[in-house]
Amino acid sequence: QIQRALRSLSIPLERLHIMKGHMMQDMCKGLSRQTHAQAKVRMLPTYICSTPNGTENGNFLVVELCQSQVRTVLVTLYGDGNMSPQMVYKIFDLPEGIMQGEGEALFDFIALCLSQFLAETFSSDSSKSEERLPLGFVFPFTCRQTQLDKAELLSWSKGFSCSGVVGKDVVQLLQSAINKQELCHVDVVAVMNDTVGTMMTCSMEGRPCEVAMVADKGSNCCFMAEAYLVETTDETSGRMCVNTEWGCFGDDGALNDVLTPYDECVDVESSNPGEKRFEKMVGTLYLGEIVRHALIALTAEKAIFTETNVAVLREKGVFTIQHILEIVKNEDGTTDVRRILEVLGLEPSERDCGRVQQICRAVVGRAATLHATGLAAILSYMCQTRDMETLMVNVGMEGELYKGYTSRFEEILMSVSRLLSPECMATLLPSRDGSGRGAAMVTAVALRLAAQRREVNEVLAPLRLSRADLEKVQALMREEMERGLGKETNATASVRMLPTYVTHTPDGTEQGDFLALDLGGTNFRVLVVHVTEDGINMASEIYVIPVSIMQGTGEALFDHIIDCIIDFQMKQNLVTDRLPLGFTFSFPCQQIGLDKALLLTWTKGFSASGCVGQDVVQLLREAAQRKQHSGMQVVALVNDTVGTMMACGYDDPNCEIGLIVGTGTNACYMEEMRNVGTVEGDQGRMCINMEWGAFGDNGCLDHLFTHFDKVVDETTINPGKQRFEKLISGMYLGEIVRQILMVMTEKQLLFQGKLSPKLQTRNIFQTKFLSTIELSNGLALRQIQAILNELEIDASFEDSVLLREVCQTVSLRAAQLCAAGLAAVVEKMRENRGVDQLSVTVGVDGTLYKLHPCFSDNLQKTLKDLAPNCNVSFLPSEDGSGKGAALVAAVASRAANAME
Repeated sequence: QIQRALRSLSIPLERLHIMKGHMMQDMCKGLSRQTHAQAKVRMLPTYICSTPNGTENGNFLVVELCQSQVRTVLVTLYGDGNMSPQMVYKIFDLPEGIMQGEGEALFDFIALCLSQFLAETFSSDSSKSEERLPLGFVFPFTCRQTQLDKAELLSWSKGFSCSGVVGKDVVQLLQSAINKQELCHVDVVAVMNDTVGTMMTCSMEGRPCEVAMVADKGSNCCFMAEAYLVETTDETSGRMCVNTEWGCFGDDGALNDVLTPYDECVDVESSNPGEKRFEKMVGTLYLGEIVRHALIALTAEKAIFTETNVAVLREKGVFTIQHILEIVKNEDGTTDVRRILEVLGLEPSERDCGRVQQICRAVVGRAATLHATGLAAILSYMCQTRDMETLMVNVGMEGELYKGYTSRFEEILMSVSRLLSPECMATLLPSRDGSGRGAAMVTAVALRLAAQRREVNEVLAPLRLSRADLEKVQALMREEMERGLGKETNATASVRMLPTYVTHTPDGTEQGDFLALDLGGTNFRVLVVHVTEDGINMASEIYVIPVSIMQGTGEALFDHIIDCIIDFQMKQNLVTDRLPLGFTFSFPCQQIGLDKALLLTWTKGFSASGCVGQDVVQLLREAAQRKQHSGMQVVALVNDTVGTMMACGYDDPNCEIGLIVGTGTNACYMEEMRNVGTVEGDQGRMCINMEWGAFGDNGCLDHLFTHFDKVVDETTINPGKQRFEKLISGMYLGEIVRQILMVMTEKQLLFQGKLSPKLQTRNIFQTKFLSTIELSNGLALRQIQAILNELEIDASFEDSVLLREVCQTVSLRAAQLCAAGLAAVVEKMRENRGVDQLSVTVGVDGTLYKLHPCFSDNLQKTLKDLAPNCNVSFLPSEDGSGKGAALVAAVASRAANAME
């Protein structure tokens, strides 16, 4: 009978694996907005999003409602890593009956205790008695928390049943009671349970604690979860501490096959039968009862106490956790066991003592094993959701069972959790000073984060644009467009609105082989495009332009380009063919014919001499003559934006706008000829190359330029020029972010105020980093950490979260400004055509638009808001500027053939 009883209290490893899986499933249900209400593991958000970093300092009050006491604590932190906080505390016993009385009386008593404590603590220092004191409230009951300082009680437990509290905000109840005591300088800043307090107590500088377990009268665990997974809150960045409330695990029957008859008896006799099944197997409030019922059953089977009266075992609560812990800790025979049993009124034999000890050890061992299984579920969940191969984490420990049986409890906890979660390594940290110190930490961290948030908002506020800001940009863009189109005002317009002499998009009759040259950045491409009835086929090669040539002479630049074209034609066996060539030239030009364009200014890092003011087509032809190359005929020059529109126009006849958001930015669109004052003729339409990167060069956008933008502008090769582009394009966003990071580091908001030499290097923070950082949903962190390691920055998790916010702010502003410019374009097209609703497609290209995870969505959302009467579709260009240039050449050749 004894062996059978012991076996029933032992759970096989395979069953523990299944239990762990069930708990992880229930954790996911608890975090999901859809299934949260049905979950037994409640996974309640605590709104604690950071652990202490060691810089916290000041005086903090704590009030802790315990089993039969109120504990008041004053904690002084010195910003020394929280290694040596000063603590003054006083404990007040709860009056008889107050636990079952009116809720108002309970909170009034707590406030009275606090008033007495402060009067005694500050009796000798009147200056401190009026100092503002933030208070952390440890309230160890199940609550629905909606803010750090707002929590509604869901249910009482542990013998409490005060009226008028369930469903109420306990912070408000306490604050009202405090105000009655005229303690107007005391503000309740945070509420938490004892488990969260334990986690924060165990966090010190260099040793963050991200999990806490309380093995006490009740049982619970909390941990830092990825915030985006906590769907019951609106928080999506960083992490948030989640209070699992795992005591109810198994209330759906998941534990039925491991429940013993003794557990069933304990449950039936409890105040809440069928509820908190897991807690009733592990909580110290119930372990004595499990042992008592096991002893009753074994006595009935005549396995123990055959020669003594056992009537005492019929009394509920006679066997306590203190009895059990004394019995299981006794390694030297059964003398102490006999003494304990005799005190209870039993007369045990030697064999009885040994068997009682076996049962007690089995019950406590099972409780430790179940705690380990729950811990393993949490550790594996953390490891999986952080996308880590291995997890190393500190676990704060507190509670009667842990403290009373520390070495054996730790041994079982570590060995079983390692068997169930071999990928996780936990280090157990015993809680010091109870959860009171942790509550002070929560309060201190909340105040630190609030102060940090104010400073962060101050730094980022100039980059955050309102709808009114964007409407003003839209209106200014429209004004500059009109100026650029006007014959008299064109010369002074910042948006040049250059005619391209492209008057038609492809009609599908184009056929033949065409060359395309795409020059728009540090790399350029040469392509051959085969246009047939069945569609388009292309072959291309990418060539590099060294910086020395980009910034050398124009002759050297165009000679290099011709060398690359010759190389390409040889590889494609096209040397003997004289093919029409479309030249995509992505720099501001004044076009005076389809194959004649004067370079207005270099951008994107180019500064080759002898080119500005010259016809770039003629420069290319002269280079071909110098190289004696006759295998091409330049028939059209377009910029990449026009090429993108033409390429997408081949697939979608509704495509009448081109947009580039990459290294640089620009837009083009089909304008009514009657509005183009710089070209003769009123019939039809012509594609206008806006060259909107220079928007604002006349000072009209100065109100939007932040300190960071000005610093970036001043360090470019063209200060004061391409102002709009410098707010939007990929060439500059990374550098804007770097400037913000340096200011935030100097303000001690990032990286512990330590500037790495690499971060002080211009252009070291690449724009592609923004895409990587913003792509990291929930901050899996490995990719972000790799970037920061590359920059030789030692960053905390909170640093990574703030870095992500900076990147999001900069990229969002870029997308919004781009949308404001585009809104001006589509609204002008709509008005030109006299329609209430315009449907148009934008052909779009550029690495920022295509590769950044949020840019396109933010652009489209803002555009819809600013131009609600325009239905705008976006068609990503597939090899836009290359294919588009060839199609312009094809359309030009078709027109020339028609004229002949």
